Order: sequence, then C-alpha cells, then structure tokens
Amino acid sequence: MLEIKNLHARVADTETEILRGLDLTVQDGEIAAIMGPNGSGKSTLSYIIAGRQDYEVTAGDILYNGESILEMDAAERAASGVFLAFQYPLEIPGVATMTFLKTALNSQRKARGEAELTTPDFLRRVKSSAADLKIEMEMLKRPLNVGFSGGEKKRAEILQMALLEPKLCVLDETDSGLDIDALKIVADGVNALRSTDRSFLVITHYQRLLDYIVPDTVHVLYKGRIIRSGTKDLALQLENEGYAQIIGEAA
Repeated sequence: MLEIKNLHARVADTETEILRGLDLTVQDGEIAAIMGPNGSGKSTLSYIIAGRQDYEVTAGDILYNGESILEMDAAERAASGVFLAFQYPLEIPGVATMTFLKTALNSQRKARGEAELTTPDFLRRVKSSAADLKIEMEMLKRPLNVGFSGGEKKRAEILQMALLEPKLCVLDETDSGLDIDALKIVADGVNALRSTDRSFLVITHYQRLLDYIVPDTVHVLYKGRIIRSGTKDLALQLENEGYAQIIGEAA
C-alpha cells in the first residue's frame, strides 16, 4: 500500500531538514502507528504524504500502490485514495458542513469516473454514517468546524473519512484534545472502516489511543528517521519507559 524509501525533506525555501532518510512500509490492511518525541517529524511526515506544499522532498520516494506520488498535487492524491485527518482541523466560516461534504464526495467520484450522488442518496449516506459517530444532523448544518468542540471536529473528520472511503488513511494525532468518551467514538469510527484493502497510518504521542485502535506495527520516529519498529508491545514499552533508552540504543 505505502512504501517510503530514504525520504529526505525540508521546510520549503529553507535549509531546515526535518526528515533525514526515513524508510517505512505499510501493507494492505495494516494499521501502523508512528510514535516519537516532539519535533521528531511525525506531523511533517503526514503533511508530505498528503502533498502539502510547505515542504520540499530533496531525496527518496513515496510509493502508493507501487507508484510514486511525489509529482501529484494534494487533490490528485486525495482522489487516488489518500486521506489526512488533521491534528487541528481548520474552521471554514461561510461554508456549511453539508455543502462541504457533498462537494468533496462528488468531486472524488467525478475524478474516479463515477456518477455524482443525488441529494437523496447523499443524505441517506450522511445520516447513516453520522448516527454511527453520534453526530446530530443539526451540527452538520453549521459552518465547517466553526464553534465545534475538539471532539466534534474530530468526529466530523472521521465522518468525512467514512463518506470518502479512502484506501490510505493518515491520522495526525487524532486523539489530541479528546476526552475518553470522544476518543472511544472516534476509535469506533476508525475500527468500523478497517478492511483488507484499507491501511491506516496512526500518528500519536500516547498509548491510550492504541488501546482502542490496536496497531499491527509500531514505529518510533526520532530526528527524521525510524529508529525502532515492533509490535503493539513496543507502544506499551514506550508508555512505561519513555524514549530515552531506545534513543540511546540508536545513537
């Protein structure tokens, strides 16, 4: 599904290198967790996969289903099935959430050569997915993320993911700012989308998210490189011992 080879990247128009030879493989149907201390490059990795223009890849490659995506813009990557859930979802005043969802869904369907959904079909899909995430339809009539609580913003993003049905889902610290009830709802929404042809890259600081979204693999990112990979037990080790020992062994 995803293969990252010797990826080097820096902040655009600067010499500030963030990723320094990162290698990572995520198989079809796999949930891979990325953990690491602040400043290690976790969010940068998610932005570069999604095609954000603030960063410049200086070496290496990102293969998605065997093909390089580096020359694709963000919209092309999204249409091909790449989805990024932000740590801090943006508020967009003046754009109704329902309008945003319908436009996004039909734009991707059009890019794939599929017919646009009629309004009744779209509403049926939204109501079904919203109910699963305990989202009131009144909330979706408000401007996108405006006035939403942290939990509402994250649930709205998982709703987008459920409707768009991407193949590669990158979750950038989705647990940030969530209380335990919201965390469970978001995790249940993610787990409902697990399938053999959909992969997840879950970026998190904390083990608690991985109690609910159980990863197949855990990777430790430090100073722009993966320094240790393992099973879900690695996340428990990090929770109990911190990063110091693993960083020391990699030095």
